Amino acid sequence: MAEGRMSGAEWLAQAFASAGTTHIFFVESVLRRTLLAAEDLGIRLVLAHSEKAAAYMADGYARLARRPGIAMAQSVGAANLAAGLQDPYLGRSPVMAITGMKPHDFQDRNSYQEIAHAPPFAAVTKFSSTVEKAGELPRLVGLAWNAALAAPARPVHLDFVGHQGQVVEHGEVAAPPAVAALSRRLPPHRPLADERDIERAAARLLGARRVVIVAGDEAAVSEAGPELLSLAEALKAPVASTLGAFGLVPTRHPLWAGVAGSYSAPPANRIVCGADLVLFVGCDTGDQVTLDWMVPPLHTPVVQIESDPLEIGRSYPNATGVQGDPKATLARLVGAIGKPERDPSFAEEAARLVADWRAAMRPLSESAETPIRVERLCAEISRALPENGVLVADTGYSGIWTGTMIDLNGKGQTYLRAAGSLGWSFPAALGAACAAPERKVLCFTGDGGFYYHLAELETARRCKIPAAIVVNNNSGFGQNVTGVHRAAGNRPGRGEELIRFGPTDFTAVARSFGVRGIRVEEPAAIAPALAEALAAEETVVVDVVTALEPRAPEPWLPGRQTS
Repeated sequence: MAEGRMSGAEWLAQAFASAGTTHIFFVESVLRRTLLAAEDLGIRLVLAHSEKAAAYMADGYARLARRPGIAMAQSVGAANLAAGLQDPYLGRSPVMAITGMKPHDFQDRNSYQEIAHAPPFAAVTKFSSTVEKAGELPRLVGLAWNAALAAPARPVHLDFVGHQGQVVEHGEVAAPPAVAALSRRLPPHRPLADERDIERAAARLLGARRVVIVAGDEAAVSEAGPELLSLAEALKAPVASTLGAFGLVPTRHPLWAGVAGSYSAPPANRIVCGADLVLFVGCDTGDQVTLDWMVPPLHTPVVQIESDPLEIGRSYPNATGVQGDPKATLARLVGAIGKPERDPSFAEEAARLVADWRAAMRPLSESAETPIRVERLCAEISRALPENGVLVADTGYSGIWTGTMIDLNGKGQTYLRAAGSLGWSFPAALGAACAAPERKVLCFTGDGGFYYHLAELETARRCKIPAAIVVNNNSGFGQNVTGVHRAAGNRPGRGEELIRFGPTDFTAVARSFGVRGIRVEEPAAIAPALAEALAAEETVVVDVVTALEPRAPEPWLPGRQTS
């Protein structure tokens, strides 16, 4: 190697190390020289058992580390890795996927196991490029890193020539590995909104009597919780959120209304629909948080604070837009609002709705029934989660149960949720534990989700990753019970094969992988099991036997008379 030059493998390993990368998630065989060089620099290598699991680990890592999580796969695994990027794409997470591709003279010649990589990655990345030679690494890695972090944060993809990326690895790089872009974390920039837009938004908010704030995923990325709460208190405005922003403010705060939309407990949607103006903060106004654009109704006046101007007015036409970083913009808006005299009656009404619902749920949260009620399990998790704990929840009922029945302190605790991929939470929890080894990570998943990536129990043991994995084990797809029964004409027994499986003792499964398991069949045993799992310096599976039939809280619909 010429003086002052290094191989592509050495350059990449040093660049990632200089960026603060602590873990790389991969499936063999890809970039072997890079990985070995990275290990020599102190980066831990996490060999996963599937490319999707590697992507989910990188996602959980990225969300907590607030820098790109790295996931790698060779050419034949590229499509599998792309499939794993759907969740970080929807969840606004900066994952960097690196794949190998066969050289150009192998393309379009029926090369073994080779397909075009661009199509599967197109839908799940905001930037994708081929790296043909080592000399392109400084420019393309820096560009990809910038793209991954820029609002909205999303996955990026680099396709290295060589089915294991070896062509790029073996080449030479003259530039030093200290790329300025790689020092950046989320959010990389905090653009300030135009002062006139701030003034217009303040005027609209002060002119409305019943204001509700709905915080979204970008507000969580921006870490805008304190500013959000300051504005809410100034306006006497209840605060709701997307599931992705759950926990941004304390769930026991008098102004907390709950998660809004289709994954909502009844009070939140009633409160949002009771507003005469809604302030969306970093919220994409998609169908989930608005319950198909019924919460609030489409004619509702709204103010939108967004880093991405394309989101302003996307769904709600009567929108006053403010483009800027949510945290920085809210801080300026709080200054513009000042300390006005506000009628507290709407906030008090909202607080009563929430309090009444909590009171109605209390008997279930304290229930001694067996099989164990999930409400009781959630109450025990609320008590057990440390002050700086991380709660990682799967999609579907796991998201609904945690978002409606678990309390978070809005300060040191963090909530990470699946953006739609069942089975995401277990690998993501392992990635989160890698990103923050000083914090306790608790994963909440159903048995249907846990089945997806059971093999990663071996990864957790081998890599000594500590995490408490709580399995809501009801031997079926609980969220789908009502729909299947309805489709089956509510005939007893019909359709059960569509939703039921097991029963499985996941403690026995865990032990077969060399992982500790705790079986919980009585409510009184939940608390000691959680305490043991959270105190351990290893992965522990807490297998909680629950019933399939109890329904998670259902959202309130406009026109539906429910409490």
